Amino acid sequence: MPNVSGHTELVGLMAYPIRHTQSPTTHNLAYDWLGCDVIQLAFEVDNDTLKDSVQAIRSLKMLGSNISMPNKTVVHQYLDEVDPAAQLCGAINTVVNTRDEKGEVSGYLKGYNTDGAGYWQAVKEEGIDIKGMKMVLIGTGGAATAIAAVGALSGLAELHIFNIQDKFYARGEEMAAKINESTECKATMNDLADKDLLKKLMQEADIFCDATGVGMHPLEDLTNIPDTSFFRPDLIVTDTVYAPRETVMMKQAKEAGCTKVYNGIGMMLFQALIAIEKYTLKPITPELITYMKQQLGI
Repeated sequence: MPNVSGHTELVGLMAYPIRHTQSPTTHNLAYDWLGCDVIQLAFEVDNDTLKDSVQAIRSLKMLGSNISMPNKTVVHQYLDEVDPAAQLCGAINTVVNTRDEKGEVSGYLKGYNTDGAGYWQAVKEEGIDIKGMKMVLIGTGGAATAIAAVGALSGLAELHIFNIQDKFYARGEEMAAKINESTECKATMNDLADKDLLKKLMQEADIFCDATGVGMHPLEDLTNIPDTSFFRPDLIVTDTVYAPRETVMMKQAKEAGCTKVYNGIGMMLFQALIAIEKYTLKPITPELITYMKQQLGI
């Protein structure tokens, strides 16, 4: 951890709830290794306080901020520019205070989404090639839509999205339509209440991901999967939750005999490293990745 001084630059993390997060630990380990006089701090920010918090990035001359639930899909309205990939996802998890010709932060804020690339890089690190695979994905929030978009562009053959019939369901329908129109991947949007269909498609899938907040505080005792019969042993099972390290859903998968079961810590690492590179303009090297994995116990 760097010594904080009058020259230390600040990166934020804006979400609610957020006190469970390991993001500052990850960021600050990386900044220290890179030799950057930068520190990340977490701030409890919801939709009601988001506008003022984003303005603070400008007024405090912060390098930027990571953005998490429930702010990913609404923060765009307070920014100056949004990266095309983030526009496709409909969600932003990284706000960068862009630099001027002198290298100083300019107050011009650009939004990105590093969730999808981070998730799939973590999968790739496990030696998994997703080309031609069938995927079942639960969720239509910011992380889920990013995972869907990047997965479809990276070679998934089929993608079956499930969500409850809430205000975000339409976003899943829009994402499935975009994927069908612009990629070779076949995408469908389905009601999570249809457990028979969920079980059928999970039995046919190669990879499964729960990209909701179920399993994370205050929902750590819950799961979206009714019982272990939904899993088959060779199914690759992933969760975007990393606190706790093992969710109820992951325990179910292991009980069903699944051997490739992963939490969200790898996704958290790689989406963070992609954001860190944007904040600091310093490249992420294999040596840094190895160091970070050792420090985080990945």
